[in-house]
Amino acid sequence: MSKIALVDDDRNILTSVAITLEAEGFEVETYSDGQAALEAFNKALPDMAVLDIKMPRMDGMDLLQRLRQKTTMPVIFLTSKDDEIDEVLGLRMGADDYVKKPFSQRLLVARIRALLRRQEAQAGDIIPETDDTKVMERGHLRMDPLRHSVTWKGQDVTLTVTEFLLLQALAQRPGFVKSRDQLMDVAYDDQVYVDDRTIDSHIKRLRKKLRNADQDFSAIETLYGIGYRYNEE
Repeated sequence: MSKIALVDDDRNILTSVAITLEAEGFEVETYSDGQAALEAFNKALPDMAVLDIKMPRMDGMDLLQRLRQKTTMPVIFLTSKDDEIDEVLGLRMGADDYVKKPFSQRLLVARIRALLRRQEAQAGDIIPETDDTKVMERGHLRMDPLRHSVTWKGQDVTLTVTEFLLLQALAQRPGFVKSRDQLMDVAYDDQVYVDDRTIDSHIKRLRKKLRNADQDFSAIETLYGIGYRYNEE
């Protein structure tokens, strides 16, 4: 049974999410601020932490920075819709993914399970291979879903879970167009409303990361008014 730590100063979120995760079979610990969580983590680390960014005593950024000094356990940030700068900074500091408030709890559970699978694979645990978990190679692109790893021309590219899912959906069928609605279905569930700009922002960040590995990267094509297409190089 995986142990999940929830750290948020909103008691309603702590209570409702804890109930959901426990129903999904997780062991859950809750903390209302970063300092209380850090004190507990110094005694025993959970398998994953879900952190709010803005909290009293110690915020999520400070807590993440302290955690990364001693552990690589998966961390998901909970962010408000206006926290894009904090999201980028958090990912650079070592967060694994972020989920925007208000969020679907099914979406959060899916992100948690994806990151735990990656952690298990990195630890060498045996996980059955399926069409969704086997390694995919498309030209210069290599994606390993179990390890949540991506390389382009042999260079590692670090992606969030959402970015990984979008790239995987596009690369699975090179040359075929994916509409924004189809990509929303891949990255989110039907309880979460996102507009076209959200998908566009994810694709923009995805392209930027791949261009950091190769300034000539152009495999993701925009078809204006239609969607996106992956062209195998």
